[in-house]
Amino acid sequence: MVKDWQLVVGLEVHAQLLTRSKIFCGCPTTFGAEPNTHVCPICLAMPGVLPALNRQVVEFAVRTGLALGCAIQEKSVFARKNYFYPDLPKGYQVSQYELPICLGGGVDFTLDGAERRVRLTRIHMEEDAGKSLHGVAADGSSGVDLNRAGVPLLEIVSEPDIRSVDEAVEYLKALRTVLMYLGVNDGNLEEGSFRCDANVSVMPVGSTVLGTRCELKNMNSFRFLRQAIEYEVRRQVEILEGGGKVVQETRLFDPQRGETRSMRSKEEAHDYRYFPEPDLPPVRVPASWIEEVRRRLPELPRARAARYQRELGLSAYDAAVLTAELGTAELFDAAVSARAGGAEAAKRIANLINGEVARIANEVVVAPAAGKLTPAALAGVARLAEAGTIGGPGVRQVIEQLFRDGGDPDAVVAARGLAQVSDGSAVEAAVDAVIAASPGEVERYRAGNQKLLGFLVGQVMKAMKGKGNPVVVNAVLKRKLEEGGA
Repeated sequence: MVKDWQLVVGLEVHAQLLTRSKIFCGCPTTFGAEPNTHVCPICLAMPGVLPALNRQVVEFAVRTGLALGCAIQEKSVFARKNYFYPDLPKGYQVSQYELPICLGGGVDFTLDGAERRVRLTRIHMEEDAGKSLHGVAADGSSGVDLNRAGVPLLEIVSEPDIRSVDEAVEYLKALRTVLMYLGVNDGNLEEGSFRCDANVSVMPVGSTVLGTRCELKNMNSFRFLRQAIEYEVRRQVEILEGGGKVVQETRLFDPQRGETRSMRSKEEAHDYRYFPEPDLPPVRVPASWIEEVRRRLPELPRARAARYQRELGLSAYDAAVLTAELGTAELFDAAVSARAGGAEAAKRIANLINGEVARIANEVVVAPAAGKLTPAALAGVARLAEAGTIGGPGVRQVIEQLFRDGGDPDAVVAARGLAQVSDGSAVEAAVDAVIAASPGEVERYRAGNQKLLGFLVGQVMKAMKGKGNPVVVNAVLKRKLEEGGA
């Protein structure tokens, strides 16, 4: 928020549904095919063709609405949204307007330890447009790829409840996680299957009268969303403080320059000349089907995180990290089941996932569950660490190899000689050598400088090439120092 001004944001999220075929025809929805190869007369808008609604699109809409607390409408209607654009061959988009399939609901999330809720206005089904490709030909001309035309979307429209950039980002992350848990969307921002438009305005602090909004189109990155809103707030405040008026318009964000620029004047509903789609009958969703979908809803991320805290004693932070991605949560659950060691074992596995597994996953830019580390192997690493067979450095090396190559943790420890030395005589020999080589530090420790114990432990571990069992090393070193000081 800029001083004396309050940010107001509402988000319109477009989520591509994970159906195998398009919303009104049988063409595949897979990403990355050669341009104009996943098309047919229906999605090419040839004269005389008739659409046929994909039942799974309706089921995914119902599933999403139930998960977000919406009222599912037993009757909804498709409408034609009329506008011209080169990648929209029909000259209109089939969407929903006056009678959408879902009304109300909200998205809950936690920000800075406080619970937040952003209300939803509606969720409706619609088809995606094609994609304009610029500079694809040798002469620099543009082309149109209609593979995406007719791909099913849910548009999830929020109320203007968001009051900070952090809230906007956390709302979007929470919504994305829910859709991925439901199995209706893959959450892939780079491919554009999860993207949003942001309606941004400002008003004086303390005011309840909303300012003129500008729509920022098609942002597919949390970072870009943050940058775009921050720039737009500064731009609008500068206009208003200079005595001008903000013009309602649609703007694009230029990530290279970090600024928004005008695209076109903002359309209102009447500009689109909505009217019911005459080629599609009303969608009727029986109450019995709604209840059937409700019964099959999975455990959602916030409920899962609460269970981790309640049953396994995990911290709110660890539970939130583990449940941020469904695959990570499933890896954790399966590893805990394989270990069968109660809450303590669960905490150790959580620490491994949120620590070493997350570190190596970030290095190779994949999700924690995307490596070759199996739940059984992860449980095995936890067992070895708990038994003191391997320490921190060993855990790190074992996790790295299992994540990249898979395998058995015991075999990795044996092959790489990573087992800690717990033999008392071997540790005593190393301790004796360090005490003999560090007379000054030993004397100061015995004189009361307890902090030097860490230094001496480090020297012993170094002498043992990191393989000394820290528990044994500490015990032997303390005993030897106390004996010598008596």
